[in-house]
Amino acid sequence: MKILLPALSPTMETGNLVKWIVKEGQTVSSGDILAEIETDKATMELEAPEDGQLSKILISEGSENIPVNTPLAILSIEGEEQELLEDNNSKEINTSSAQVTIPNQLFNDKIEIIPNYSNTSEDTKTYTEKEMTMREALNLAIEEEMSADKDIFILGEEVAQYDGAYKVTQGLLEKFGSKRVLDTPISEHGFTGLAVGAAMAGLKPICEFMTFNFSMQAIDQIINSAAKTLYMSGGEINVPIVFRGPNGAAARVGAQHSQCFISWFSHIPGLIVVAPSNARDAKGLLKTSIRNQNPVIFLEHELLYKEKTLVPLENDFLIPLGKANILKKGSDLTIIGFSMSVQRVMKALPEINDLNISVEIIDLRSIKPLDEDTIFNSVKKTNRVVIVEDGWGNTSFGSHLSYLIQLNCFDYLDAEVIKVSGKDVPMPYAENLEALALPSTSEIIQAVKRVLYKN
Repeated sequence: MKILLPALSPTMETGNLVKWIVKEGQTVSSGDILAEIETDKATMELEAPEDGQLSKILISEGSENIPVNTPLAILSIEGEEQELLEDNNSKEINTSSAQVTIPNQLFNDKIEIIPNYSNTSEDTKTYTEKEMTMREALNLAIEEEMSADKDIFILGEEVAQYDGAYKVTQGLLEKFGSKRVLDTPISEHGFTGLAVGAAMAGLKPICEFMTFNFSMQAIDQIINSAAKTLYMSGGEINVPIVFRGPNGAAARVGAQHSQCFISWFSHIPGLIVVAPSNARDAKGLLKTSIRNQNPVIFLEHELLYKEKTLVPLENDFLIPLGKANILKKGSDLTIIGFSMSVQRVMKALPEINDLNISVEIIDLRSIKPLDEDTIFNSVKKTNRVVIVEDGWGNTSFGSHLSYLIQLNCFDYLDAEVIKVSGKDVPMPYAENLEALALPSTSEIIQAVKRVLYKN
């Protein structure tokens, strides 16, 4: 088996191998100290996961800037075939004198895309683009990643034979077969536990909830198993899993099927939370999420599945997690949204423009990690902020965002931070009442006027 460089935290990307405690060919027992590892924040001892013989050391002591999950050595276990590393990994690697480049890096990718509402982009790469719906973009992202990595599989209710409740998984069963596209019983607690266990064992599941309302049945698996295992294992067990499905209020499906879980999941250490607002972002963010070594909560919006934008067709189109998108640049006011609330802001934009102000609009895209630099730089420029979110306003993510803004930009603010949220009621079924429970164009305009003292 491969002994990998463990992560001490979800944000750790590299580490240094200070020294080997054991020698090549030495027999070790489970729990024996193999090596000392250090990062810029901590030092740890690498333990043997099983009894066996350290048959090959792949990374020499003194090596620096080793990417997380790099094979450090091979441990031969009795009764198990020796695991061979392919290509360059089969040779000893010395990184002591060179900075290692980490492919598909989580936070440092410089891509910044301005999709949907403008033809401009700060990304210098030219892509072949095709107009498609969000459901088609998500399907393409899953297909590309499953084709590239045999360890990826998808499971959930109706994802196989029925092509998914919202047709996101259409055609995947035919292409990849029933061993990688699995229909499950109506038992979220059960199949989520199966997926988390598979991730701990080294596979990369995509776990679809027919709606995130049903994720409450599996909340223990998500929070106590998926989110905490990396920490509780001392950085030795990653849980590379994507939990995805529709989130938020759809159209007249009642209170039990119309809830926004962005605040719920962003509250939990160990979880990454993503909320795309359009098809282009959905593809790039989902591909990056699938490649991430940590559990990702990928919150789609049912009403956006049918919405179309231009989407790159290339396999290498990735959007980094933790990078917001400035949809429109301005100087008088910053409006921040995510997921469906971005569409609500854009719908209100013509009336906002009638106020003769220059407004900057930010689509967060990634809730956790959060692009604080983009937010704070915008606020320091415009001095006024309106936050729009679909979820309930009480102890919401928008409330936390307001706190971060006043903490870091207090001296730059010329007005209070205004938050437009969903009403503090269970979602009504009646169409007219449902509209009143969600943020409206008039409420966004009123917030803009209030923060500009135009009321």
